[in-house]
Amino acid sequence: MAALSCHFHCAIQQLPRNARVRPSFTCSVRPSQNNIKVVVNGAAKEIGRAAVVAVTKARGMEVAGAVDSYFIGEDIGKVCDMEEPLEIPIMNDLTMVLGSISQSKETGVVVDFTEPSAVYDNVKQATAFGLKSVVYVPRIKLDTISALSAFCEKASMGCLVAPTLSIGSILLQQAAISASFHYNNAEIVESRAHATDLPSPDAVQIANNLSNLGQIYNREDIATDVLARGQLLGEDGVRVHSMVLPGLPSSTTVYFSGPGEVYTIKHDITDVQCLMPGLLLAIRKVVRLKHLVYGLEKFL
Repeated sequence: MAALSCHFHCAIQQLPRNARVRPSFTCSVRPSQNNIKVVVNGAAKEIGRAAVVAVTKARGMEVAGAVDSYFIGEDIGKVCDMEEPLEIPIMNDLTMVLGSISQSKETGVVVDFTEPSAVYDNVKQATAFGLKSVVYVPRIKLDTISALSAFCEKASMGCLVAPTLSIGSILLQQAAISASFHYNNAEIVESRAHATDLPSPDAVQIANNLSNLGQIYNREDIATDVLARGQLLGEDGVRVHSMVLPGLPSSTTVYFSGPGEVYTIKHDITDVQCLMPGLLLAIRKVVRLKHLVYGLEKFL
């Protein structure tokens, strides 16, 4: 976002005793030299386009590069249907984009929306040019995260790997952990408009969080092999039921029950815009990191 620069000028001359002095103001709009330079890798994707618009509107940061294998050479502002072009062409060479930004010696962040197999090399490239990374790529393997953590620790370079950018999803996970200490029965029901990779990363994350607490859930039903009872994740009795129907919002509901009561926590996602506040928070936080952080939880 462009910064507003205002200059105050007051000129006093020899005037009659009762005359008033009118100060003059001049204002000009110019790009701030302290903005975080953001490169969006995967810029042509739906979430990439939303990120370009969000970063452009945000204070203290600006889009400095757009990388994708689609719409190569086209202005990313036009691809995002913005009112004015950003004069930033989409390129398919991350190294070239990073090189042009590193020459300015300003703070830079690469936002990675690519694929699990590309993340490690992308972070290494960003680090080589002095840029930090925010990674939002579902289904990253634990081995990749471990390797990235070791690499970032050795390079003293910050990287934030976010399993979700939805603040609402994070709050649901935290509420589920709190509730798990008070209930012995827990199940997860999710809905999606399309049959992608199920159960979803959000459902798996919640189930793993609950399983890591060392409690056994649904003791009376844990041994059932009835398929209609959903998929059992782990050995702690947490089951996930995935429902797919066109038109449904992406929804995650966690049910807890105890004697005489049912406690329900639900979170719906209706648009990719819900991920943008978390993304902007991640960009602002990663510039201060010198190692890898997994998740946004500690910044909320």
